[in-house]
Amino acid sequence: MIQQAFDLPEMIETDEQLDEIVSRPAPELVRSLAGLSGDIIMLGIGGKLGPDLARLALRAANQAGIVKKIYGVSRFSTPGVRKKLSQTGVETIQSDLLEPDALRKLPDVENVIFLIGRKFGTGGAECFTWAWNTYLPGLVAERFRDSKIVVLSSGNVYPFVPVTSGGADESVPPDPIGEYGQSVLGRERLFEYFSRKFNTPAVFVRLNYSNSLRYGILPDIAQKVLNGKPIDLTTGNVNIVWQGDTNTYILRSFEITDSPPVCLNLTGPEAVSVRWLAQELGKRIGKEPVFKNEPSDTALLSNAAFCFEKFGYPKVPLKKMVDWAAHWITHGGSLLNKPTHFEERKGKF
Repeated sequence: MIQQAFDLPEMIETDEQLDEIVSRPAPELVRSLAGLSGDIIMLGIGGKLGPDLARLALRAANQAGIVKKIYGVSRFSTPGVRKKLSQTGVETIQSDLLEPDALRKLPDVENVIFLIGRKFGTGGAECFTWAWNTYLPGLVAERFRDSKIVVLSSGNVYPFVPVTSGGADESVPPDPIGEYGQSVLGRERLFEYFSRKFNTPAVFVRLNYSNSLRYGILPDIAQKVLNGKPIDLTTGNVNIVWQGDTNTYILRSFEITDSPPVCLNLTGPEAVSVRWLAQELGKRIGKEPVFKNEPSDTALLSNAAFCFEKFGYPKVPLKKMVDWAAHWITHGGSLLNKPTHFEERKGKF
């Protein structure tokens, strides 16, 4: 049963409304942060998740009536992100953490969220992906050995599984396809090594796929429906979770950090048919989707039952996400223009 912590709007019309919805804290998160000792530092805050995650943490702390400083570290290569974060109350630190002494200069903080990762552009530049996804995590794990660490990982560490399997749960051994997935597994292995060495509490949040309206599988498919472009059905089933729910689970995962680290699949409860998604979006957009290829018997799917047992089901149901995405795309909502490439089956990003 979907837990409604707050009223969901019929439609989302503006960037400001989207930002407010994504960063609106549920009561459970407010209670969780009230019980979390210390401040939070987010490494790689300038990416897709970071800004909304920081605003959510600040709003939850404010509602809890506590003072909790949120530090945000990034190269801040995207214009305007640092200024906007600073205006919301985040203490921003501009830094390239691969530079000598960069990590040493960061403040000692009790709670760390590691958001850094490189995926797209891996092909032809594999060494940079391994540096960011594997070498840097080892440095961070050693630097913050006395903190709790929430590590953003990926469902790409799993093999493809039968679409009838219910998805890979945390007991399925990693078997990533391609160098990106392998480097993400390397990230986990380095954090695990230092967690065991220093008894550092940590959790690996294996995420796929977070969905906002500016990016995600739903906007990807909705744009193709709107523009009459064929939708590849080879990967015929996907997992989707709303970004506000994603960020709530990330912040609450400090509750289950341990040594050795805990693995936590983070996604929605359904193995959703891509054909069904396109057809539902088509009904709302007013266009018949165009398809190519036939669905495979396997897909990259995760089972998040453990997450739901610990933290409850997502607040935003699938059909509400579909409604919002169709409306957003047809009314010219802003986009990050960062496709998910969920169709990729050879691990080449």
